[in-house]
Amino acid sequence: MSTRFDAVGLVVSDMAASVAFYRRLGVEFPEGAAEQPHAEGELGGGVRLLLDSEESVRSFRPGWRAPGGSGRASLVLRCDGPAEVDAGYERLVGAGYRGELKPWDAVWGQRYAVVLDPDGNGVDLFAPLPVPGGE
Repeated sequence: MSTRFDAVGLVVSDMAASVAFYRRLGVEFPEGAAEQPHAEGELGGGVRLLLDSEESVRSFRPGWRAPGGSGRASLVLRCDGPAEVDAGYERLVGAGYRGELKPWDAVWGQRYAVVLDPDGNGVDLFAPLPVPGGE
């Protein structure tokens, strides 16, 4: 058996809201994706983001229920630089999305922030910090 990482899949309660959120993060979805029960967008590096509506999942998994409580996983997106982390966080929070962790310089050498998508999934934005004395 041979496997490779291909996609991240999320079940969403409102497809249009989720497509709009992830488009703000630069994920490209085809025209009309917001009206479909399943949407796929490119995350870069050959990895895809798959969104499925709750209704769609229930159609092929009878008895499925949305999990309760807070999420246990996050989608982690690398930004081009620390300033882009700040700008992306402000752009999303300014558009009405919930910021969970304002941008900060993490001890592991990254500028880091967390915003929640429309279903409360964590979306981590990060960029490496410049190395002191580095080029």
